[in-house]
Amino acid sequence: MKYCPSQLLLSFFLISFLGCKTETKPEIAFPVKNEIVYAKGFSIKNYSGYSIITVKNPWPKATKTYTYILKEKNGIVPDSLKQNVTIAVPIKTIVVTSTTHIPSLEMLDEVNSLVGFPHTDYISSEKVRARIEAGKVKELGMNQNLNTEVLLDLQPNIIIGYGIDNNNPTLDNLEKSGLKVMLNGDWNEETPLGKAEWIKFFGALYGKQKQANTLFSKIEKDYLKTIEIAKNAATTPTILAGDMFEDRWYLPKGSSWGSLLLKEANSNYLWQETTGTGSLSLSFETVFEKAKDADVWFTSGQFSSLKEMTDKNPHYAQFKAFGNKNVYSFNARKGKTGGILYYELAPNRPDIVLKDIVKILHPELLPSYKPFFFEKLR
Repeated sequence: MKYCPSQLLLSFFLISFLGCKTETKPEIAFPVKNEIVYAKGFSIKNYSGYSIITVKNPWPKATKTYTYILKEKNGIVPDSLKQNVTIAVPIKTIVVTSTTHIPSLEMLDEVNSLVGFPHTDYISSEKVRARIEAGKVKELGMNQNLNTEVLLDLQPNIIIGYGIDNNNPTLDNLEKSGLKVMLNGDWNEETPLGKAEWIKFFGALYGKQKQANTLFSKIEKDYLKTIEIAKNAATTPTILAGDMFEDRWYLPKGSSWGSLLLKEANSNYLWQETTGTGSLSLSFETVFEKAKDADVWFTSGQFSSLKEMTDKNPHYAQFKAFGNKNVYSFNARKGKTGGILYYELAPNRPDIVLKDIVKILHPELLPSYKPFFFEKLR
């Protein structure tokens, strides 16, 4: 079941420059070096007076690469790069289109720059909800049909969009109207730290690369430390994930973000050997045959109690994990309008997600830790 208005994907490649005698060659690096380590969807190159962000594959199997120039005040951009979208930085106003973009603004202390969002009810961040209630963040309708009139009135410095395929008429029309659009592909990163590293994308827009690097380094350090802690576990519990939606059971494929987190937590996710990064769609019978004796069950987040589960499908009670009340959900925290915080924050904070899972599966390893996203269903 999907609660977040979006999912996204982006990969970046390095571009080379041909300089002519009449233009400034990009040879002088900024004091702040921005290295992208885990994310495959973007790259940042810093030069004297400007930076270059390159986005590759902003949707699955995309063939086009997108290059954006971030120009500082009084910066000189070489003629060979002027055909690309150029954004004056640091930006002052922004429109984002996925809840996964919100935490980066909050961590960088730039929430006040957000002026518009599609389907604002999805947002859970307390700081952003306060701005929405104060009328400072405009409702923009649907992602597939953003309200052009409102956007033209807002005139944001940049619109952060996403694509699921090569057909993006809304974003194309906004660009034709003179608005500047950048594609973001955090949703398509395959690793937990790869998703989290996209905070550096936003850091570059605000002239806060050093701060973004520091924030990510802390997340990385805590995540890797928790992996080492999990290696000390005495057991490797078997894991069932997901649940039924309509007549199909949806659960993560073996190379997906969620599957990797379960693996790092030292558990045996029963479908971890499958390939792909999306979701498996299986029959109840197929799942029951393989997972009826699983030790722990992480649901999709659509239920708040065991009774809600059996009211929806009485056969859930046949699973060992259900009978032992070892069923967990990540919908413990919700925004004022019902948005689940996990969908918004978890991709940016895999360190917290991993700690939660390790605490659930191996409580003796983190004796004083209390899960943030997850709760046991009663």
